[in-house]
Amino acid sequence: MSPTNRTVVVTGIGATTPLGGDSASTWEALLAGRSGVRTLTEDWAAELPVRIAARVAVEPGEVLPRPFARKLDRSAQFALIAAREAWADAGFTAKAGEDPSVDPDRLGAVVASGIGGVTTLLDQYDVLNKQGVRKVSPHTVPMLMPNSPAANVGIDVNARAGVHTPVSACASGAEAIGYAIEMIRTGRADVVVAGGTEAAIHPLPIVAFGNMMAMSKRNDDPQAASRPYDSGRDGFVLGEGAGIVVLESAEHAAARGARVYAEAVGQGLSSDAHHITQPEPSGRGIAAALQHLMDQSDLKPAEIVHVNAHATSTPQGDIAELKALRRVYGDDVDHMAISATKSMTGHLLGGAGGIETVTTVLALYHRVAPPTINLDHPDADVDVDIVRAEPRPLPAGGIVALNNSFGFGGHNVVLALRTVHH
Repeated sequence: MSPTNRTVVVTGIGATTPLGGDSASTWEALLAGRSGVRTLTEDWAAELPVRIAARVAVEPGEVLPRPFARKLDRSAQFALIAAREAWADAGFTAKAGEDPSVDPDRLGAVVASGIGGVTTLLDQYDVLNKQGVRKVSPHTVPMLMPNSPAANVGIDVNARAGVHTPVSACASGAEAIGYAIEMIRTGRADVVVAGGTEAAIHPLPIVAFGNMMAMSKRNDDPQAASRPYDSGRDGFVLGEGAGIVVLESAEHAAARGARVYAEAVGQGLSSDAHHITQPEPSGRGIAAALQHLMDQSDLKPAEIVHVNAHATSTPQGDIAELKALRRVYGDDVDHMAISATKSMTGHLLGGAGGIETVTTVLALYHRVAPPTINLDHPDADVDVDIVRAEPRPLPAGGIVALNNSFGFGGHNVVLALRTVHH
């Protein structure tokens, strides 16, 4: 029987994002305050009310062998690219079993997507209607399944302790990492590959989000369109990509001499029970998730010096999150450097919690908070310390950072990470 309540650490990171094809180039772009938002150049975009999005910087076809990539939805392609980077970054030289330092039966994978293989579903429906029954790909079902990214990553690394896909809209990636922490803490696995992916830049999702009035229509100035906390914000910008971390029990990491980026302290969870798309305006549900995190851990508010906020650039959501932080932490919020990296990456939906966890890990490891761009005129209700324009050093000593993710349906997930000596 494995011991429970074990310390969980981050030993590998990987990403493919609108800012770069890996975690290093993404981090460099974040610190430089670059935007990944562009004008959509596809023919179908010309007539849409929203004509901007944050496409990945490096197309998966440039990284994966084409015959292999053709059997994967774009969301699974992103997840595999990020997972392979994270796996190698953690120091593993081959899949579990072939690399003797990890037992396949003690390895899990938890990779989430908010929308799953939507481009495959819609594209193959077009094929059926235009080209007939015989032209529909036999790979369609395994490509469109929401668990396809997790399953493909699990096969790639030989994960046999369990492969899981939590689906909770824009909280999915963070919920996946929280689930992975629990898998290790409760003794079900020693190592888990976890994160989120999304690939929904397609006319139907864009039109649907646009008709909900959720997306920015700043088509004439795409790089300024994602502007969390700014009084001129008018909705989020859709992004795509994946962020993956390798989580490991501290004992397992130490036994193989792995580099440790940070400790994954735990998660706080709640739900709003308020509205299918709107956040609860007072931040009550988010506050409950923050309080759950504090109740479930040994964290002290004084240790928390950085927050990677969910901050999608929507009028209601941005402020509800700040109200929740103030409700739970009071004056302690004043020493928290708050970054809204969606100002640069756009909103990766189910992939957001993955890439933002990678970003939060790097912020702790390098002790620097990335900036929030496009914050020219802060909303009058912003009463916290937003890191604006330039990156900011984080203090020495043992410090903690939070990564917040909230999703349609009222899902609230808060992850906490802590520095380790390195």
